[in-house]
Amino acid sequence: MVQAWRSGSSTARVTTTTDSTTTTPSPVASGSEPPVHPLPRSISAPEPQQPQRNVSYLSRPTLAPPLHSYCGYESPSELEDGYITPDPTNHRPGLPGASSGPSWLNSSTSRRQNGGGNSSPMKASMDDILNKGRNLSKRKVSLRDRITCYQWTWFTMTMATGGVANILYSIPYRSQWLTGVGLFFFFLNLVLFTINCICITLRFLWSAGSFLHSLNDQTESLFVSSIIVSAGTILITICQYGIPNTGPWLLKAMEIIYWIYLSFSFTISACLYLLLWSTTVFPIHTMTPVWVFPAYPLLLTAPYGANLIAASIKSGHTDKINPISIALASVAVQGTGFLISFMICAAFLYRLMTQKLPRDYQRPGVFISIGPGAFTAAGLVQLANSAPDFLPADFLGTQGGVAFSILRILAYMAGIWLWGLSCWFFLVSVGSLWKYLRPEGKSKLQFQMTWFSFVFPNTALVAATEQLGKAFESDGLKIFGCVLTGCIILVWIVVFWRMVECIWRRELLWPKEAED
Repeated sequence: MVQAWRSGSSTARVTTTTDSTTTTPSPVASGSEPPVHPLPRSISAPEPQQPQRNVSYLSRPTLAPPLHSYCGYESPSELEDGYITPDPTNHRPGLPGASSGPSWLNSSTSRRQNGGGNSSPMKASMDDILNKGRNLSKRKVSLRDRITCYQWTWFTMTMATGGVANILYSIPYRSQWLTGVGLFFFFLNLVLFTINCICITLRFLWSAGSFLHSLNDQTESLFVSSIIVSAGTILITICQYGIPNTGPWLLKAMEIIYWIYLSFSFTISACLYLLLWSTTVFPIHTMTPVWVFPAYPLLLTAPYGANLIAASIKSGHTDKINPISIALASVAVQGTGFLISFMICAAFLYRLMTQKLPRDYQRPGVFISIGPGAFTAAGLVQLANSAPDFLPADFLGTQGGVAFSILRILAYMAGIWLWGLSCWFFLVSVGSLWKYLRPEGKSKLQFQMTWFSFVFPNTALVAATEQLGKAFESDGLKIFGCVLTGCIILVWIVVFWRMVECIWRRELLWPKEAED
């Protein structure tokens, strides 16, 4: 085999045979062609070399040259695995006039097109950073500049806040001050949700093309459904705190909204996944349970339906709605969401076995694996607890309430089974943070809005614990749920305080080019 490289006016000829490899420089006169040497007629098998992948940089611009094997506590870097993944903590949403693709992809692609090589594809173009920094340094960063940094991930804050209001209402031991605290989180969630909607709308209006960019971005596109989940938590808490204290008009309105939410969440979940599968490539080593997020609106249908039925029973207006239809639809859609999430979580376990734990900025997303089983358990058990109050005695052609007795047993067994699965994922999620909790550890986890994943999925686990305590009349589970509720509130306070602190220190909602 003969390979030739030209450099200026000289050429190095490399001839590889079965015995040795020689490199012979041969100067060539200007304007002349190097001599052509005939290939040997037969070449024996070459010496064993390190296997290489056949990588096409034109067809897969997000690939980088693979190196050697992996080692260490967490997953290998993108350079070693051959993929480039943007860091969401260092990512700014699309700006006016920006290209459709993310900056990390554009910079690496332009370097290859300009013949710059692939030795360090993760390094950003320093010229671009310096130019953007000079432009931003000429003017003061305004409130408008900060709002254009808003992302869908900010709705995780309202998801967590609504979840806290939900579990405060679900505590089996009621008191006046507990209801007051729950109402505080309920109204706070309404205010935060309104602020989020205003800011994300202003971003899309002020930054042309940013909406389409958010749907195609590898990181932000997964959190588009967080606004639907936030709305779902608000609707659940309205059923809890509003319907028992108002007339039947609100009950009827929430039933209509329930069917709208069910239809919309079912449709938008399928559309989001089709959009992701059509426009974005997600390497397996970047996989976290965040991939479940487009299906998360489906996971709130059973809790929504169960709380709507429970509120109608508490207010004494069960005849104003159709509880059987709501219960059956909730089980159907909840099962769809759980099965989708379960299959994705199975892929996550495969990713853990082959690629180790996720990278630092992906660790909070591990907690999302708690949600699917916990929300399903909470919804099924709560529906079963209310079954004697809305199911007829001859349901499914049985006599004496045999049908709903069987359904309650099945729901309780499925609920405790899924509750155990969620507890296991909780232990795995907490264990993934051990490197940051060790006293001698030097690793620090940089704050990002996905820290609210420490709260929201765990509120589902607390709600499932409290519902199982009511179902089995277990004081141990009830007390355990109360303790978990207190811990969740403390975690929410810490995360919310860190968010405010980072906004004040210009670590959030601040153009990254100005920092660089």
